[in-house]
Order: sequence, then structure tokens, then C-alpha cells
Amino acid sequence: MQASTLALNPVDRVSKVRDYLVDLQARITGALEAIEGPVEAGGGRFLTDAWNKGAEERLQGSGITRIMEGGRVFERAGCGFSHVRGPQLPPSATQHRPELAGAPFEAMGVSLVFHPRNPYVPTVHMNVRMIAAGRPDAEPVCWFGGGMDLTPYYGFDEDAVHFHRVCRDSLTPYGDGLYPRFKQWCDEYFCNRHRNEQRGVGGIFFDDFSEPGFDQSLAMMQSVGDAFLGAYEPIVARRVNTPYGEREREFQLYRRGRYVEFNLVWDRGTHFGLQSGGRSESILLSMPPLVSWSYQREDGPDSAEAQLTAHFLQPRDWV
Repeated sequence: MQASTLALNPVDRVSKVRDYLVDLQARITGALEAIEGPVEAGGGRFLTDAWNKGAEERLQGSGITRIMEGGRVFERAGCGFSHVRGPQLPPSATQHRPELAGAPFEAMGVSLVFHPRNPYVPTVHMNVRMIAAGRPDAEPVCWFGGGMDLTPYYGFDEDAVHFHRVCRDSLTPYGDGLYPRFKQWCDEYFCNRHRNEQRGVGGIFFDDFSEPGFDQSLAMMQSVGDAFLGAYEPIVARRVNTPYGEREREFQLYRRGRYVEFNLVWDRGTHFGLQSGGRSESILLSMPPLVSWSYQREDGPDSAEAQLTAHFLQPRDWV
């Protein structure tokens, strides 16, 4: 694995990125436990599952998977950190860098998906990551990726506007053109193309990013990661006590089916993890605990359920 290690020299770059990501995971999971409240009142707590993949396995490295199930606010919430090395980049990571096909690589990141219990609280996804790759006879390459996106079941304009404003503000110090570029990329990426339907109201998404260099790209990635709680926590606080019944719950489970479809059919992160020999239990922490499908479901044109597709699942300029 010498080539993938060389890709991140000097060594302090590895420590700098890793330390940030481990701290980010701890901050986010701590904030969610605070939202959950006391255990004696039904508040959930994260289970910590540290794992290692040894030298005899195709993918080597370690990680920390933190998972909460059956919480008061979050039915399932997963937040994972991983730092792995592999003998060759999988196809899902070389779509924009074909010259690195088959090259050894090193990757680390934090990825989370939170599935709330109340249908009026949206599901959220965030990921920040770094990948380095290089051949023994070529200059190593390092790039960053990530972003965050919001998937409501019952949409509210003020929630979508707030989420996008925080995303925009996290990128503004690094260039005025980044938010519109990453927002469009998010709309194009988080789309169930087999249904021609957006997964949610979007946010930002970036990949293969190394502009103008390591330090600036890392700072931008950190800004996105640091902005996550400010983007999501106020929305949870506004919606968590909204009354709901069987109708809303049934619709939430139905829409979760679209979420599962995207993650298994289109998501590059899921494909990267599975194709590279990653830890399936950690890779699939994004799956909701309960989900349903309906054949050719139709909702009344004036219903809140129909509004989700007609208004919120349409790419638009929220800010």
C-alpha cells in the first residue's frame, strides 16, 4: 500500500484530516443525543461500534460506526467515520478520473443519515470525505467530496430556504460561484432517474474537488461539515412536536421507499463502499428501519402529499 500512503504525504496531512473528521462525528452525535433528551424520558443514545479490517482482507483500515435506533425523536440515526486503504480504486470512484482506474487508494470520511420518527421532520444526509490515489510511476492525486441534502415528507418553504441559506453561507468564503455550482450538482445527483423524480429539496453536492489546492479544499470541506448542525437542528426544533396520525406515518414509509431506491441504485458512496470490499453493516447504515412500497399510488391533487411532488420535489432556487 506504499502508493496510497505516498498520496497523502506529508504525514501531518493525514492526521489533520482524520482528527477533524473524528471530532466532527463526536460533535454531531453529541448534538443529536441532546435533542433526544434524557434516557429516562425515552431519549435515544448512540451505540459505538469500532471496527478494523486486517491485512488479510481486500480493504484495510478502521472506523467508528455510531448508530441510534428507537430514539424518542430519531427512529434510526447513523453516523460513521472510516479510514481505509485499498489496492485499486473501484469503478464508482473513477468516473471523472479514468487515468486512476486500478490505482491504489486511501479514503477517509464521515457520512450520516438521520431518519426521524415524526413525518413532519425531514430525513437528512451529510457526507464529507477525502480520497487520495496514485501509481508508483505518477504524481499522487488527492481530492475532496461531500455535501448535504434534505428529504422532507411534508414540505415547508421556510425549512428549505433555511437549509439552502446555510449551505450557501458555508461556501461563500471560498468563492461566490461554488453554491450555484454545487446546488445544481446536488439537484442532478440526488435524482431517482428511473422515476425522473428528485429525492428531496436538495442542498449541495461536490466531488473530485481540489481547487485551488489541498489546504483551501480541506478548509472548504470543513466549512461544509461545520455548517451541518446549524442547517438541520432548527428544522427539527420547529417540526418535532407537530401532531401526526396514521395517514402521515403511512406516507412517510412510502416515501422512504424512494430513499432506499436511490441509495441502492444510484448512490456512488454506497457503490464505492460495496465495490471496494467495505464493511456492509456500516455502509448500509443509511437504510431506514421501516419502509413500504405501493403500486402506482395516487394522492388527491390538492393534498399535502401531492404537494410534496408538485412543489418541493422540483429543482428551484430556494434562496
